[in-house]
Amino acid sequence: MNIGEAATESGLPAKTLRYYEDIGLVTPRRSDNGYRHYAEEDIHKLRFLQRARSLGFAIADCRTLLSLYEDTSRASSDVKSIATSHLDQVEIKIQELESLRKTLKHLISSCKGDHRPDCPILDDLSRSAKS
Repeated sequence: MNIGEAATESGLPAKTLRYYEDIGLVTPRRSDNGYRHYAEEDIHKLRFLQRARSLGFAIADCRTLLSLYEDTSRASSDVKSIATSHLDQVEIKIQELESLRKTLKHLISSCKGDHRPDCPILDDLSRSAKS
């Protein structure tokens, strides 16, 4: 199938398919006229990558996961290690976002939101910019 059909089948934009080819994640065959031809195996890899990316895995991790997926002698502990490391990073981001939420809620509740120019939100942003 051509790149447009592969994009539809995989749920990824054609631009992403080209990028994945450029970085060596997938290698579709090329016809004599240079057009890409995606086989079912390529589509399966693209769906795999789409799912991994939707879970927030970095490209480097996707490359490793894809390699492990294709290696039938892999140890599942290798896969679990990558997923565990990614979960640790997600947990850190969640903590950072919760802290951000708490700070924003505090700033918003401190601001009267009336016609006066006094604004604790702007005061706080101003202090942070000087640090």
